[in-house]
Amino acid sequence: MPESVSRVIESAGVRAYPLSFGGYRAEVVSRGAALRLLECDGRALTETWSAQERPPLSAGLVLAPWPNRLRDGHFVFDGVEHQLSITEPDRHNAIHGLVRRDEWQLVERTESSVEQTIRVGLHKGWPYPLQVGVRHELGPDGLTVTHTATNIGAMPAPFGLGVHTYVRVGDTPLDDCTLQLTAGTRLPLDPDRMLPEGNSQSVYGTEFDFTSPRDLAGVRLDTPFSSIVPDPDGRARHVLRAPDGAGTVLWTDRRFGWIQVFTADPETGKGYPGRGRALAVEPMTCPPDAFNSGIDQLVLAPGQTWSGSWGLGIC
Repeated sequence: MPESVSRVIESAGVRAYPLSFGGYRAEVVSRGAALRLLECDGRALTETWSAQERPPLSAGLVLAPWPNRLRDGHFVFDGVEHQLSITEPDRHNAIHGLVRRDEWQLVERTESSVEQTIRVGLHKGWPYPLQVGVRHELGPDGLTVTHTATNIGAMPAPFGLGVHTYVRVGDTPLDDCTLQLTAGTRLPLDPDRMLPEGNSQSVYGTEFDFTSPRDLAGVRLDTPFSSIVPDPDGRARHVLRAPDGAGTVLWTDRRFGWIQVFTADPETGKGYPGRGRALAVEPMTCPPDAFNSGIDQLVLAPGQTWSGSWGLGIC
């Protein structure tokens, strides 16, 4: 076995798996199945942090069995009420699912890929056992991330998934970059609780229109976008680009119908890893509070498996 495959960095109970292919290098950790690092020819494409520390603002983590927020941690499914733990007390929401701070188990490892899995057991307000998996793989076009979820219980289960990906173009300041999104609508949010407020609205001709590249200087976003139109190959592409033309592209397949875009607050500093260079572009299968609105909520029958992919590369 090559040394790069056998080498696993372990500290404070967290395992880190270095990956490489051509000019691409990545590192994935066991806690939260997080993408801790991705670079191409030495240029960073994502935000990084120490593997022994908690990722800033959940950077790189897998969010399941729901992404984003659930109002009051409460939802009704199949006629049964459920009350989850409140994990965002300031806004009285349940946020980002149940697995982002847990250790995932190794399934398979190669020089350019790692596959991990975790069982979502029974929690307060969550009686639906699931097996969730993720595979990170480097190739000629960069990183491909494939997620799976299988209902291993005896009754139908609601499901949603997101990833808290922070995108960079090396160390280029975010305010010097442009952003282009393949998204035609945005969902308004209540600024106090960051929950949906009204129906989706067209972005065209508004301050939320990034269908053509736009400067990010002074722009503030914490916004779910949808109406994502894929290219002929089935991938929808969103691009952060530096003034010199270098760019980082995040693509999603048709299973991810939403992206949430988040910029840090330049006045309060809230939002580290910071407005300096990182932009959260988060693939999601559904919008915030989907278990209450029903919008794009997935339902897995007993034994059913769902799968979806997204990725990152240079452009």
